[in-house]
Amino acid sequence: MAKSLNLPSGHIKLPAFFPDSTNGVVRSLDKEDLHNVNTQGVVTNILHLMRNPGISVIKDLGGLHRFINWDGIILTDSGGFQVFSMLRENTKYGTITDEGIIFRPSSKEKIELTPEKCIQAQYICGSDIIMCLDYCTHPDDSPEINKLSVDSTIRWAQRCKYEYNRLLDQHPKDQHPLIFGIIQGGKDKELRKRCADSLIEIGFDGYGFGGWPLDKKGNLLIDILEYTAKLMPDNLPKYAMGIGKPENIVICAELGYDLFDCVVPTREARHGKLYVFNPEVDLKERNFYTNIFIKEEKYTRDEKPISEYCNCYTCRNFSRAYIHHLFELEDCLAFRLATIHNLYFYNEIIRLIKEKE
Repeated sequence: MAKSLNLPSGHIKLPAFFPDSTNGVVRSLDKEDLHNVNTQGVVTNILHLMRNPGISVIKDLGGLHRFINWDGIILTDSGGFQVFSMLRENTKYGTITDEGIIFRPSSKEKIELTPEKCIQAQYICGSDIIMCLDYCTHPDDSPEINKLSVDSTIRWAQRCKYEYNRLLDQHPKDQHPLIFGIIQGGKDKELRKRCADSLIEIGFDGYGFGGWPLDKKGNLLIDILEYTAKLMPDNLPKYAMGIGKPENIVICAELGYDLFDCVVPTREARHGKLYVFNPEVDLKERNFYTNIFIKEEKYTRDEKPISEYCNCYTCRNFSRAYIHHLFELEDCLAFRLATIHNLYFYNEIIRLIKEKE
């Protein structure tokens, strides 16, 4: 298993959880907040950055690290998942072709996301980890769709790697970004194996589990996640893309994955759903934590911190009553304090996983 990664922006230890900074911001937090909750890196989305502020703006302002004032690791997602989720909602948002993805987020916008443009944009941004463009699917998609997904993902991966190598040759650097391939195939193990074997033959620096990781009831697809992890080289990072619930991160770490990201902790923080470890934390127990919903009236006079076992900035300085009050006011400080707590909680899970190894 990979224990660490040396990247252009620094060295990180694995496993690691990267919060989603889709548009270049972990909402309500700044660089110091992220460092104080032990964040090693963030995930941005190249498709969203192409829309706003635009890749040329980021380039002119010195690259993404400088633009967002972040000195940690940046992983740029290809945008394939976002197109998948929007196209499932309404096909008017775009089309998937042999060449790539035509994305129409509005009647006035059209973005052609080819493998070459996807890699070029991520390279220009100065990403530390570049993701290949992939064709994302849902577990319930038909065999025909999953086969098309794998065929497209392999073909696009070849083009992504070629473009990546071309850029390296044109712009040699002391330390270059890593490039990850994404394994698709839905619940079909034969397709997963064909996709993994083909990507390994092309050669990447790490591999991600692609596709929606939950069934229609919201249960983690443990069998296919385990199978896919075993297809990945053990000496390279194994990225469980979009795996977000605390118990699912623990499960996937046991399956061999060592890199995680999700919107769950930050999104739920902004809605007042906060995570609290149970006393005598044991990650082997799936109920090692509870949630409190800080907007509930019962917290109006609660003098305790969110968690008496937490050492985050929020818990060291503020009561549940005050945070409840901030949410009542809909003040932006409520989002900041809640997000600080949830991200600290997630990074504590990572710390506990490391201690078990």
